[in-house]
Amino acid sequence: MIEYKGYIGTFEFDSEIDSFHGTVINTNDVITFYGVSVKELREEMQKSVEEYLAFCREQGRAPEPPCSGKLAFQTSPELHRRLALEAARRRVGIDTYIQEILEKALPAGSA
Repeated sequence: MIEYKGYIGTFEFDSEIDSFHGTVINTNDVITFYGVSVKELREEMQKSVEEYLAFCREQGRAPEPPCSGKLAFQTSPELHRRLALEAARRRVGIDTYIQEILEKALPAGSA
């Protein structure tokens, strides 16, 4: 993974083009980049992010921020019920309870 201005890019090798293809993963807008080396991937990601930011300015809209803090996901009704019951038992909101679980599950500062 590589990061620029809070945007996180992942990449994989594409044997059809004999190059790496990268995608910014923490925004719903599509930002992609290519490179044949890590150095080139970093440079191309920076260019792609800057082009995205410039495009947003030209369109008069705010760029989608990386990781807004809003997370939506689907789960089974049973797990939803169990989460809601445990959150109520602890006297916290379900969002707070899920955040506590995730904080415990992930190492600090992981990216």
